[in-house]
Amino acid sequence: MIMDNKISRRSALKRMGAAVISGAAVASGLFPLASCSDSKSKRIIFYFTGTGNCLYIARQLAGENTELLSIPQLVKQGKYEFEADEIGVVYPIYGHMPPNMVREFIKKVRLKAGYKFAVLTYGARKCDAVEIWDRISRNAGNSFDYINTIIMVDNWLPNFDMNEQIKIDKHIPENLQKITADINSQRHWHQPVTEEERQMHQGFMRLSGLDPEVGFLMESEKFFAVTDACIDCGICTYVCPRGNYELTSTGVKMAGDCEFCFACIQNCPQHAIQFRRQKEGIFPNGTEKNPNARYRNEHISLMDIKLANNQKL
Repeated sequence: MIMDNKISRRSALKRMGAAVISGAAVASGLFPLASCSDSKSKRIIFYFTGTGNCLYIARQLAGENTELLSIPQLVKQGKYEFEADEIGVVYPIYGHMPPNMVREFIKKVRLKAGYKFAVLTYGARKCDAVEIWDRISRNAGNSFDYINTIIMVDNWLPNFDMNEQIKIDKHIPENLQKITADINSQRHWHQPVTEEERQMHQGFMRLSGLDPEVGFLMESEKFFAVTDACIDCGICTYVCPRGNYELTSTGVKMAGDCEFCFACIQNCPQHAIQFRRQKEGIFPNGTEKNPNARYRNEHISLMDIKLANNQKL
């Protein structure tokens, strides 16, 4: 019997679309990367990202046999047991502290690995972020052999103009090369912290009034507002790692604990999400350096952020 091997245009487009979506999901760490050889050391890297900096770093640190796993997705799925030869964490520091979701994840997760490393991204001041992570992870029974920081574009909108930040050469390739060499050689080292950096952090905590055991965990509806510029595209409903945004028949609504990662405000194509002005003495006070400037890492796509943080899957 002769078989007709031709497929319809619709079927071909469906197959192409499925391939594109699958490829994007793998690239964002939603699904494990395929290994070329089971004999190679297995590395797992957990990451948290709002504007793509940490996802970019995690990808650069990923070897041939590496799984990139989104912390918001793991929390949503309730997955807290992992084993590999090497396990790493990449996250941004907020007020020199880990995002609350990362903090809670490391308290619950059980990590079995011969070597554990952490890379913390920051934009201006790291202060004693290394010691803070060392304390939190040790208390959780997950001590790390290597903890280092890397300076990136600072996406803290209240203090920095994104258009000016992206012009600054922060020597990311050179610093990343050093960190990669350290990790590949399984170096045991924690970046030193000075007493001045410790004092700077304490000063920030007094000024901000934040709880050191919680860090940034704000109420989204108190600090953000959706303006009339919103066109109901729904991007915010996909990029928020806590799923605080909902597209309703009357527009976008938000509510819930907020990491202050700014994934929503930075990725909104209409600049329709703005800070709410706060009463005097409230931190942050709702002002912004440049309300017209937004940022996403140049190597990371909007689809990457959606797949990393989407709480609808």
